[in-house]
Amino acid sequence: MKERKLGDVILDVQNISLAFGGVKALTDISFNVREHEIRSIIGPNGAGKSSMLNCINGVYTPQQGSITFRGQTFDHMDSHEVAVMGIARTFQNLALFKGMSVIDNLMTGRNLRIKSNLFLQALRIGPAQREEERHREFVEHIIDFLEIQAYRKTPVGQLPYGLQKRVDLGRALSMEPQVLLLDEPMAGMNVEEKQDMCRFVLDVNQEFGTTVVLIEHDMGVVMDISDRVVVLDYGKKIGDGTPDEVRSNEDVISAYLGTSH
Repeated sequence: MKERKLGDVILDVQNISLAFGGVKALTDISFNVREHEIRSIIGPNGAGKSSMLNCINGVYTPQQGSITFRGQTFDHMDSHEVAVMGIARTFQNLALFKGMSVIDNLMTGRNLRIKSNLFLQALRIGPAQREEERHREFVEHIIDFLEIQAYRKTPVGQLPYGLQKRVDLGRALSMEPQVLLLDEPMAGMNVEEKQDMCRFVLDVNQEFGTTVVLIEHDMGVVMDISDRVVVLDYGKKIGDGTPDEVRSNEDVISAYLGTSH
């Protein structure tokens, strides 16, 4: 794998704690993400991984802690502002418009960048039409990149699961994110589909320069493509470092083998 040149810290999570009623989902979690890196978050089921992503992209508001993105610090993130700032997200459970075509699903990722008002968009005249053509051209580039040209006009609900996950990635990429949050992009896939998705994640990182924060259960994938890995267990951080450092961490080994509880 080609070595990546990492930049400065782009995302800094400090002392995040999140609880639902009396149940603690996250306790005093801190880690950072450097520009252009692939940063993985791993841990057993119920460790708090998706909750952490939900704090970063504004779905949940933590009771404690702060998140700094490109030098701006927030005690909680707003979902719309997060998207405008350049953080995009895919979801563990697909949130696609199943009745809409592939290209129309990807076009929803361009909504934040559309400047024309709704009236001009509806009429598709003048500047609005030219703007839509530019956005469609960008989306076509994503479709080519993800090798889904044959399905561009197919309703997403008719596609196999692996291709739907690829469309979900495409919609996030259509937002031109600086940071891409991927929540188990390879869950439920067969070996071939996993290999394809793994290749696309690497290409997104290397060709577009996109910073990737990845939740994934496949340890082979995580250890192969990650620059650094943070490990959660029962909402607490138990490990953080390079794949080799994490692989040899006794707390991590215990958590995965079930000997620590």
